[in-house]
Amino acid sequence: MIVRAAVLVATICVALSTAAQQVLPPDSVLQRMAARMLMVGFKGDEVTADSDAARYVRDLGVGAIILFDVDLTGKATIGSRNVTGKQQLQRLTGQLYRWARDGQLLIALDQEGGRVARLKTEYGFEPTVSAAYLGQTDNRDTTRFYAARLARELRECGVSVNLAPVLDIGGDTPGLGRLGRCFSTDVNVITRQARWFIDECHRAGVLCAVKHFPGHGSARDDSHWGFVDVTHTWNRQELEPFARLIKQGKVDLVMTAHIFNRQIDPDFPATLSRATLTGLLRHDMGYDGVVVTDDMYMQGIIDNYSIERAVVMAINAGADMLCAGNNINTGFEPDRPQRLAQIIVTAVKQGRIPYGRIVEANRRIARLQRHVARR
Repeated sequence: MIVRAAVLVATICVALSTAAQQVLPPDSVLQRMAARMLMVGFKGDEVTADSDAARYVRDLGVGAIILFDVDLTGKATIGSRNVTGKQQLQRLTGQLYRWARDGQLLIALDQEGGRVARLKTEYGFEPTVSAAYLGQTDNRDTTRFYAARLARELRECGVSVNLAPVLDIGGDTPGLGRLGRCFSTDVNVITRQARWFIDECHRAGVLCAVKHFPGHGSARDDSHWGFVDVTHTWNRQELEPFARLIKQGKVDLVMTAHIFNRQIDPDFPATLSRATLTGLLRHDMGYDGVVVTDDMYMQGIIDNYSIERAVVMAINAGADMLCAGNNINTGFEPDRPQRLAQIIVTAVKQGRIPYGRIVEANRRIARLQRHVARR
């Protein structure tokens, strides 16, 4: 009888706790929490009071800004987006931080080195080398030298998150291997090269987002342009660099891939897959950091799902931050961040996204933001 009573009390406590967790805050607070889960891009090389960037950071309160040097939705020429020089970038990031609520803002860009470098020599930055070059050389001092120089320039310019390094296994992939973005085909080389690269970024006070989970290196197509299925080319070895670096405590953020892989999930691409992000990455591999999606408007997603459905699925799958760079072939929409925040708020109020998932994501993002502030 005592046992039954104890079980009953425990059941009631769990029910009350669950009910309490579903009590939603005011809409203004919920919108702020939703906005914090966004990493967004904008046009322009300065931030004025009436600019899109000010609306995103000051009014909406997004958690992160992503910068580009080339505007792919406009002229697509060097220096046509956010970066034209070192002093200009320092001013720009300073403006962003001043507009940010309580200074809580992550500023990110892709500075892998080689073909993918937003800070180019044309703007007065130091030359970089590709991951493929570093992997082929496979020398600790060489990698640390280039990574340290790259990281120092990021920090000097106010960039707090480097969307690098790539942990994908090298191959004849259109968007990766062919561009020299992968360190190697050898997971041991990839892991140590990435570790040296990350260590130098951390030493400079810059966080790193490893990509593209759970492995994009064997893809024969590019998810920027459409559906990509790696079911028959992917193997579990592609998880190794992620698993090892997570175990070593080197991973600040993990960026997802928009790839479809029936070996992991027979129904949904990785970015929208709970089996991939919660089951594999969080449960099996023990990762409790921020998961950020690749751009949600890439055709690999947007051609197959409405943005409303994709946002809900990604968050429920385990993504904490949604990237919408507003700088790909699907075009630029000034109010896209506001729309995404509203999609999240509406879905939470309708019960399609558990409020606890929003709290959890905000906790992880806030931890990163505090970490950057301390540095």
